[in-house]
Amino acid sequence: MPLKNYGILKGKVVGAKPGGASSNHFHVLIDAAGVSYRIAINVYSQSTNNRDLQFFLAENFQHPITSRVKSLPVGFTVVAQQPDGQALDFIRGNLFDINQMAVIPRFQEGPDNDLNDKINFYIDRALRREATLYAFGETWGPENDRPDQYFGFLPGRGIHDIHMNQGNPNPGPHAWQNGVWQDGGFLIHFEPENNWVGYFLKFQSQSVHTDDLTGHPISFDQPNLPEIRKGVRILAALVNPIGNDPGLEKILLFNPMPNPISLSGWGILDSAEKKEPLAGTLASGETKTVTLSGRNAQLSNRGGLITLIDENGLKIHGVNYTELEASDSGQWIIF
Repeated sequence: MPLKNYGILKGKVVGAKPGGASSNHFHVLIDAAGVSYRIAINVYSQSTNNRDLQFFLAENFQHPITSRVKSLPVGFTVVAQQPDGQALDFIRGNLFDINQMAVIPRFQEGPDNDLNDKINFYIDRALRREATLYAFGETWGPENDRPDQYFGFLPGRGIHDIHMNQGNPNPGPHAWQNGVWQDGGFLIHFEPENNWVGYFLKFQSQSVHTDDLTGHPISFDQPNLPEIRKGVRILAALVNPIGNDPGLEKILLFNPMPNPISLSGWGILDSAEKKEPLAGTLASGETKTVTLSGRNAQLSNRGGLITLIDENGLKIHGVNYTELEASDSGQWIIF
């Protein structure tokens, strides 16, 4: 069963309590137009094995999701758990290269060397510079008779599950939380320079090849192995061709592997997960220009996603592009 109250909290950072050596969470106090919320960010797992989290920090985050959330009202907004909207999905949303996520301890002596330090760096900067924070996760409250246990405001309320919310072992104690397009994370927007920073977390036990309907791990996938297989890459795309777009949009693929790769049964997905079927074979070192038919996958000029999947529906590679990158007619976008 997916999360029940998934959405986005938008507000200003007004306080923080790092987790330290004995807490599983980093807590952030948010002011949303006079309403207080607490963000509970996991920095340690309750599991008995592999308790440190995997983490990725995008310090110059560029993705179409930023323009979609920027217009949200201050406070908490319920978000549809579906593609081509405002929800996060670490696998399908092409937010970052998931293979770059690194295991990091929650606490160790010294500066800037643990997860609390990494989170606190930009949280502190957001507090001092009045940046806007967008937290994705599941809300709780208001708890009218219970002050917040960390910051004392009443009624207590907040948002948690600020991490990947799919791929939990099934069966397992957290399998019920699995779902697609409902991952947690948080973005910080420093408005004067229009710079976005993205924080993304997952547990080591979570698989990154999941069922497209349930979010459960796919049975033949093994977590802890290389997560997105090396193989064919998306090098570039003609998103905004001269003239009418349908039937003229193109994607350039490249095979860096030593052997030829059959593309039979493979496909290219757009932001709405419409599939353009592929065929043929791509020799080692060869490129292939795929012209989209205009009947299936289509590339929006407002920013979007391009995902390459194999015959089993597993993601091989994925990229994103922004509206600004797609604004020049006839210009290829290089990834």
